[in-house]
Amino acid sequence: MLVLRSDLVDAIVAHARRDFPVESCGQLVGPETGEHPERYVPMTNADEVASDFAFAPAEDIRLERELDAAGERRMLVVHSHTRLPRRPVAHTGLPEAYPSPKDVAQMEWTPDQHWLIVGLATADAEPEVRSYHLADGEVVEDELAVVESYMFSHTGSDDVPDRA
Repeated sequence: MLVLRSDLVDAIVAHARRDFPVESCGQLVGPETGEHPERYVPMTNADEVASDFAFAPAEDIRLERELDAAGERRMLVVHSHTRLPRRPVAHTGLPEAYPSPKDVAQMEWTPDQHWLIVGLATADAEPEVRSYHLADGEVVEDELAVVESYMFSHTGSDDVPDRA
């Protein structure tokens, strides 16, 4: 299960709304040895086509250097999908927030990374937030839990703290 803090998801969705109808993009990053992302780094979409994304190379290299210096790593690639005439409407039965063939090709470069996609039909539409990774070359959707804090994310809603 992929667990993300709600403030990170809120920042990602706000970025997607700001950049709409162009796809937004960014990275969720966290400690080199940690299991949860701690911050969202919005990035510039350098792609010339509104229904695709590409990280600006200089910005991507600068981020990599900053992460190395801070002992952090990239944990999730983030981008939005917007419905434009170029993107086929979900007649395939797949959700809008599903990796495109180009996304899948890029996922193959870093198969250990998860990809978070925000589907937006309009800038003010209800966002569809989903995460995916590759397993044996196949796209697999992650079970996604959005929590207020990572501190108790491993407990269920019926758990209560022990009292001394």
